[in-house]
Amino acid sequence: MLDGNLALITPEGIRLRLTPAGPMLRAFAWLIDLLIWGGAMWFIIFLIGLVFQGSKLADGFILIILFCSYWGYPIISEVYGGGRTVGKRAVGIQVVRSDGLPVGWRESTLRNLLLVADFLPMLYVSGLICMLFDTQFRRLGDWVAGTQVVYLDKPGKRIASPNVKPIPLPFPITPQQQRALADLFEREASLPPARLAELGSIAEVLTGKTGKESIEQLRGFVAGIMQ
Repeated sequence: MLDGNLALITPEGIRLRLTPAGPMLRAFAWLIDLLIWGGAMWFIIFLIGLVFQGSKLADGFILIILFCSYWGYPIISEVYGGGRTVGKRAVGIQVVRSDGLPVGWRESTLRNLLLVADFLPMLYVSGLICMLFDTQFRRLGDWVAGTQVVYLDKPGKRIASPNVKPIPLPFPITPQQQRALADLFEREASLPPARLAELGSIAEVLTGKTGKESIEQLRGFVAGIMQ
């Protein structure tokens, strides 16, 4: 992990590059979630007080709601929200399994219940020390649950098909070669005309043409590939 990224291979053979999220960003996410939870609980407690008018039954309801919501909110959010609570979503991070796959009930429950251990002796000191001495910034809960918190990758924008008539390829090419052709027209605006013509000549084997004529032929090929 020399560049700060993790390179993982999924069971399907897909290569993932993940960037672990550090303590500061995770603390901001936790603070956002705490404020949201606290605000929601204050409103619910206010409503219960209006309904029960100081009854002892109200205290029991409040304790049950506080317990279930405090532990249930992060677990349900991570399982059904792609590993993200509202706070994590706001700062652009998510929880995943150590192999890069989405977290399930077991992993999310373990990592959140062990927040108690990470809190010791006070203010999450144990969790912070553990993260600082781990290259992937995992706290105790992450170690036990087999999870890690990473930056959420934003999907790249798919380029529009060139506005030309699609042309079938003269012979099959690999997916990597198809991606290289599409990348060429993604970067077309940043390339000098002379360099673009030079690249067109390099593709003479595919187009049977050189220079600008080859580029226009490639444009038609890409339009066909992206249909």
